[in-house]
Amino acid sequence: MLDQWSIFGLLAAFLVAAIMVLFSGLRMTDLADKLADRTGLGEAIAGAVLLGAATSLSGTIVSITSAHDGLASLAYSNSIGGIAAQTAFLAIADITYRKANLEHAAAELANVFQSIVLIILLTLPLLAINMKEFTVLAIHPVSFVIPVVYVAALVSTRSLRENPMWRPVSTRDSRTDTPDQEDAETGQKSTLRLFMEFGFLMVVMGLAGWVIAKTAAEVTGRLELPETLVGALATAVVTSLPELVTTLAAVRRGALQLAVGGIIGGNTFDTLFLSAADVAYRDGSLYHAASTGDYFWTATSILMTGILLAGLVLRQRAGPGRIGFESAMILVVYGGAVALQATSGSG
Repeated sequence: MLDQWSIFGLLAAFLVAAIMVLFSGLRMTDLADKLADRTGLGEAIAGAVLLGAATSLSGTIVSITSAHDGLASLAYSNSIGGIAAQTAFLAIADITYRKANLEHAAAELANVFQSIVLIILLTLPLLAINMKEFTVLAIHPVSFVIPVVYVAALVSTRSLRENPMWRPVSTRDSRTDTPDQEDAETGQKSTLRLFMEFGFLMVVMGLAGWVIAKTAAEVTGRLELPETLVGALATAVVTSLPELVTTLAAVRRGALQLAVGGIIGGNTFDTLFLSAADVAYRDGSLYHAASTGDYFWTATSILMTGILLAGLVLRQRAGPGRIGFESAMILVVYGGAVALQATSGSG
């Protein structure tokens, strides 16, 4: 059906879907913060599980749909490109928080641990790429390993929060995770009602992600654009907009652990895109069908996560422009990667 649409019609549908993703994500931030207080999960874990997974749903649909349509590079680069973009969004959030370096104020052991897990998860696809192609039911073994590591990390994160072996030093700029006072309207809603509203918004984001995947694939074919370029710099950025909006909204609310945890948790969740896409891709291993440009973005995401992890551990109170050195370096690395990708095409 889409082959009968004009290029302007496709772009309009893409834009409408992007707006749906944007506003759904904004409302989800408020709900995730309230559910973090109601359930006792805490902002960092709620950010990693609820907000991270929910705001990544549209990106998941894009990767699965693209892989099912045989667009391996688009599916892969959408996942990895989203991780890079979302890490850059955290640096943007740091710029908006003027009291201190965001990574300093939002000190939380769970976020440090999740960053380490993310580096491990990003390394697994690189190992798969450098191994001889082998699949089980057209699925690479690494695609089975990634979800196991992800779930084990979530269980470990909850245990770490309940029984931490060390704690970050508290300073005058630290912001502790304390329950917020609910307004009258929210206080009248049950926890189940909040979860149902959250679930509805997830469905909306999923539908928007499907539209984005289909229109992006059609535009890619018509304009003969490299899949990696479209995936890493178009669909990945658009489907990552909820992370930008929710992170900025969380910072504005003072839910700093939720802001940082939402980005890092969303990034770890995004690695599951690869497993899901590999299952949907029926022509063999998704990792071996990806391009060198996709591997470039994998390495870039690992580098950016390593820089973020260093900032979370060092906890510089204020750096250049009252942001941390990690935020400045992350923006430089991402800007450089975008420039290289744009000038070299598919890589």
